[in-house]
Amino acid sequence: MNVRVMLLSTVAASLALAAAQSQSAGLPKLAVKPKYRVCFTQSEMDNPWRLAQTKSMQDEAKRLGWTLIFTNANGSAAKQASDVRSCIAQRVDAIFLTPREEKPLTPVVLEAKRAGIPLFVIDRNVDEKVAVPGRDFVTFIGSDFYEEGKRAAEWLVKKTNGKATVIQLLGSTGSSPAILRQKGFEDYVKKYPGIEIVASQTGNFTRDEGRKVMETLIQAHPNASAIYAHNDEMALGAITALETAGRKPGKDITIVSIDGQKSALQAIVDGKLGATVECNPRFGVKAFQTLKDYAAGKTIPVRMVNEDKFFDATNAKAMLGYAF
Repeated sequence: MNVRVMLLSTVAASLALAAAQSQSAGLPKLAVKPKYRVCFTQSEMDNPWRLAQTKSMQDEAKRLGWTLIFTNANGSAAKQASDVRSCIAQRVDAIFLTPREEKPLTPVVLEAKRAGIPLFVIDRNVDEKVAVPGRDFVTFIGSDFYEEGKRAAEWLVKKTNGKATVIQLLGSTGSSPAILRQKGFEDYVKKYPGIEIVASQTGNFTRDEGRKVMETLIQAHPNASAIYAHNDEMALGAITALETAGRKPGKDITIVSIDGQKSALQAIVDGKLGATVECNPRFGVKAFQTLKDYAAGKTIPVRMVNEDKFFDATNAKAMLGYAF
């Protein structure tokens, strides 16, 4: 390496370090204490995944002896923004936010920073073009939603030998998992001309809406041979609709979804669901340990990705006891 290249490399490294230090320096400080008073703002509590996530946070707070202020937005981004503002007004030590949608929750992240309260974004993300991890909030902790969509696509392509007419059940409009699970799936299948997505419609991550949407879509596209659902609840609703329509899920129509909840694994065992990509809801231990590390002055990565398993006919029965 010549002297000029060495100098450029040194300057680049120094600038990167300075940028990282500048970002961390801009975040609110958190004192080291044996116990903390923290807020956890949940987006909704209408499915097993949310129930498991909330229980994980509550169980870890109880184990540590921390005070956990819990709020439930009941599926409303506006209410969740109000919930965060309430937490700010209560001067909690820190906030854990699982945003229902990206853009509506971004402003309150900045408000928490201005109020001097460290905020941790977990599960779903906010608009990182506006609120930057490591500068405006501590970190994002969650699954790689793009990778989840890609893994679902890989399985479906292999299962169908690259030939399928697909109906896609989308998650909540504007939410990071819906955006990235769609992109991960579509980016992968576009390499296979035999895979055609004939319809994509939101089922809002709920079983009942998944059922209702599938009732309409299967009539409009009776030749559909595969379903990709952004979560298990919509997949299970779709199975009900398909059976009512005289279809045989797992036999004449292949279904893949995301989450890894126990009822989905049972559907795999029963031969109705083909596979599900895990989205691990157990955040408690990692979330609270990250807070403690941050208070202790440790370097916190701006993105912390959960490891997710994959379930199909080869392991679903054995993993029933593990699933939530």
